[in-house]
Amino acid sequence: MPSRGLDREAWVRLAVDILAEEGLAGLRVEAMAKRLGVTKGSFYWHFKDRQALLDAVLEEWRAGRIQDCQRQAEVSPDRAAEQLRHVMDAYAINPNRKGVMIELAVRDWARRDKAAAAAVEEVDEARRTNATRLFLAAGFSQDQAEMRALLLYTHAFGLSMMVFERQVDAVARLHAAITTLIAGSPQS
Repeated sequence: MPSRGLDREAWVRLAVDILAEEGLAGLRVEAMAKRLGVTKGSFYWHFKDRQALLDAVLEEWRAGRIQDCQRQAEVSPDRAAEQLRHVMDAYAINPNRKGVMIELAVRDWARRDKAAAAAVEEVDEARRTNATRLFLAAGFSQDQAEMRALLLYTHAFGLSMMVFERQVDAVARLHAAITTLIAGSPQS
């Protein structure tokens, strides 16, 4: 009888870690069981098959990203401009490297899988919608808010996926200027 000591969430957490390290190809049941120090039976106690694990990983990623962007958009109107700058800095200047690797792996997965593509599209829409809410709260028109929301994410994610080890100061200076252009006043 398989051990119940290891819960489903432990498998999902490990799968997310492996996704960041090795991509989708690294999610092999036997290798994961070995890494957790359990038998494959433990895996099958919690999941019907590998696809069930992949579905759980995708849902974990989707739900977590949507929750994060909703939380970032919850701000009083008098602090919306400040929050916009904070969001841009968090993604572009101080990105979570593991988060970036997971993002890249999920987006690569989405190139070949309809469910992953749908999850990515839903997350991207939630990000744009919530950023648009921030811009609206800061006083921008609907058109300006939508345009700036898209600019915010293309800038932030573009920077987060690039390596600037030798150009940190120059990139920080340019990011500050770009942030001012994107998050500037509604009269801009």
